Amino acid sequence: MKKVWLYVRVSTTDKGQDLDTQLIPLHEYAVKNWWAIYKVYSDKLSGSKESRPWLDELLADAKNKLFDVVLVFRFDRLSRSTRQLITTLELFRKLWIDFVSINEQIDTSTSSGQLMFSVIAAFAQFERNIISERVKSGLYRARSQGKILGKPKKEADSDWVWLLRRQQGLSIRDISKKTWYWRGLVCRILSDKPS
Repeated sequence: MKKVWLYVRVSTTDKGQDLDTQLIPLHEYAVKNWWAIYKVYSDKLSGSKESRPWLDELLADAKNKLFDVVLVFRFDRLSRSTRQLITTLELFRKLWIDFVSINEQIDTSTSSGQLMFSVIAAFAQFERNIISERVKSGLYRARSQGKILGKPKKEADSDWVWLLRRQQGLSIRDISKKTWYWRGLVCRILSDKPS
């Protein structure tokens, strides 16, 4: 008999949201499949928050391999973000923990469930690639228009470097440590000004 742990979540309790709306069909699903429910994790927080007390505990217990299946009512109860959902499902897959969402009819213990997970993961990767391409295009356009990208370069205080060299007799390495300038810059400053 598989050890099943349930995860349920509502965003708020003051608008009539009730955990039983999820718990009743989850219990029925587990009974129908002859699964034993060992624990129920229930958060009362927004799904946009990546860190939730009971979700964090679920993930910690997963890493300790305390159960075989995670059962949820819908994907969005576990996560509202595709990235977080895929990351969590990948963790379960690596730990040989099955994931079942009864609303979407996804069960990663079946071939069709694994296929659906692969499709979802492919779309998530596609989304990441599109974002990456947009960023690269934007950077290319900005460079072609002559914009200087990145953090503005800090002007080196050559007088300070020379003061440390002449009056305190510090080595290039010690000057670099004291000024936080990289050694090549210290060498360049010292070679530009006659000693």
